[in-house]
Amino acid sequence: MDGEELTAQETALYDRQIRVWGVDAQRRLSKSHILVSGMNGTVAEFCKNIVLAGVGSLTLMDDRLVTEEDLLANFLIRPDEKEFGGRSLAEFCCDSLREFNPMVRVSVEKGDLASFDGEFFDKFDAVVVARCSLAIKKVINAKCRKRSKGTQIAFYAVDCRDSCGEIFVDLQNYTYAQNSPDDCLLKYPSFEEAITVPWRTLPKRTTKLYFAMRVIESFEQAEGRNPGETSLADLPRVLVLRKELCEAQSLNESQIPVGLLERLLAGTREYPPVCAILGGILGQEVIKAISGKGDPLKNFFLFDVVDGKGVIEDISNPTET
Repeated sequence: MDGEELTAQETALYDRQIRVWGVDAQRRLSKSHILVSGMNGTVAEFCKNIVLAGVGSLTLMDDRLVTEEDLLANFLIRPDEKEFGGRSLAEFCCDSLREFNPMVRVSVEKGDLASFDGEFFDKFDAVVVARCSLAIKKVINAKCRKRSKGTQIAFYAVDCRDSCGEIFVDLQNYTYAQNSPDDCLLKYPSFEEAITVPWRTLPKRTTKLYFAMRVIESFEQAEGRNPGETSLADLPRVLVLRKELCEAQSLNESQIPVGLLERLLAGTREYPPVCAILGGILGQEVIKAISGKGDPLKNFFLFDVVDGKGVIEDISNPTET
């Protein structure tokens, strides 16, 4: 991105943003390339935010056909569409996003993201995956980390389950500017490294939602299910798994309340207000990472509408931070 200046049209369109975070930050945004896989309601909010902010290009991946249920949380799909005509979620969202900001190149890539070879990722500055399995998160994160391009690929995973949500961030070795003479360096673990940090080493104040998400994620993997393919009927087996994990991790089972697990199991749909919060936070974090301005999140953000607050948890091996 070095050496590429903003055009006069870009300068005029993003004048207010330039006044907030500076021309260099806007230049970096306008030359950035973002890949998103999984067009759910949370990602729709995220895409809207970064398109309005003025990223260079946005590539969407989601070959699933549009259903009536998608209309409940994804505002990019027009509710007056009576016949979806066999078009994919990504194609419908692409049309809407192009109208938000004609300066941003929005396109659709077909296929299974996990099957693409590593070189495919080289053209992107950030990769966002949504509502995908534990195994897929690990695979995509690993591919982003193995690239040898000059600029590291930022990786984000977001998951909204009814009234709860989670964002994971991996910026690898990330340097950013602070209000001091020296830049700050943060070392991020991969998703796989983060979730294998022993629970007994985490602070006692660690939010219960973090542990509950890991239990549900492990249950889905063990059962061979996709995210959200659960119900309250699964609770007895989930409680057995909770007991096994807590014993192995030396954690009191009270740290993973039954009521919270019930909500995660039953909450198979997204709650639009939570989508808006997660999508807003995620957009903010991607803008920070690309522009190099502002303190980045490290490395989990968790939100539960019951207590109405978001919590940042640094889940890292103490020897690697």
